[in-house]
Amino acid sequence: MSNRNDSVPHFWLHLFLVFMVLVTVYPILWVLTVAFSGQQALMFVDLPPDPSVLDRVRAVVPWPAQVSVQNFVDVFSQQPFGRWLLNSALVAAATTVMGVFLATTAGYAFSRFRFPGRRAGMMSFLISQMFPGTLTLVPLYIIIVQWLHLGSNYLGLILLYSTTAIPFCVWMLKGYFDTIPRELEESALMDGASPAVIFWKIILPLSKPAVAVTALFSFMTAWNEFILALTIMDQESMYTAPVGLRFFVGGFAEQQWGYFAAGSIVAALPVMALFLFLQRFLISGLTAGAVKG
Repeated sequence: MSNRNDSVPHFWLHLFLVFMVLVTVYPILWVLTVAFSGQQALMFVDLPPDPSVLDRVRAVVPWPAQVSVQNFVDVFSQQPFGRWLLNSALVAAATTVMGVFLATTAGYAFSRFRFPGRRAGMMSFLISQMFPGTLTLVPLYIIIVQWLHLGSNYLGLILLYSTTAIPFCVWMLKGYFDTIPRELEESALMDGASPAVIFWKIILPLSKPAVAVTALFSFMTAWNEFILALTIMDQESMYTAPVGLRFFVGGFAEQQWGYFAAGSIVAALPVMALFLFLQRFLISGLTAGAVKG
């Protein structure tokens, strides 16, 4: 029988976890509150000159005086936010396709083949992740804008985001390919399968969990990135969603916090939907790989 005193540490642990959940959720509740308030202000309670404890509590509770979807309507009707979302969707989708394709093929080559420069190539991928992205901002701007003339162009951002995401994705996929037994490929070769058939028909289906994580990482890299998009894009019609959101609360214009909060919620929905969609493949791939036939 378990000792009653054993439940005491669990109580404090659960209390701590509940507290941390509240700390994490509290900013999100404020974003929801500002978005559904129908206003542009951040505070919804006017404190008296000598506020009481109850007044102070009401001021920090994220709850609007009235619930309205006017901010969501205005952010699309009065601002070109729909165009910015479309720009982000096109760039993120193309980056995901290119990033997954290049990362899977490169990861498989580094995992299965032995060739001159293999170790140096993997180390170069690793070293490239040690430096902050802003360190390469100037050379990337020179290459993309001045040399390739791809400023304010979808292709320029796709190339930037793909090269940014590929090193991490290659390392992750290479490690996952290393866990797949080589005997499967040797058996397929004895049956007459070509290397291309082995890769597309055997290796990739077994690598669904890693490919799903790679796709999610590539999509999130392109969807949420701000600095490169702000530097490369100089036309308002070509802004991505993060760059467009910045102009709601930046500069010398009136701070439109309601539009900013509403746009942030809308911009977060595609990433959440993609995560839920890929989570199904991730779980199914893990459970299928854990069962022996």
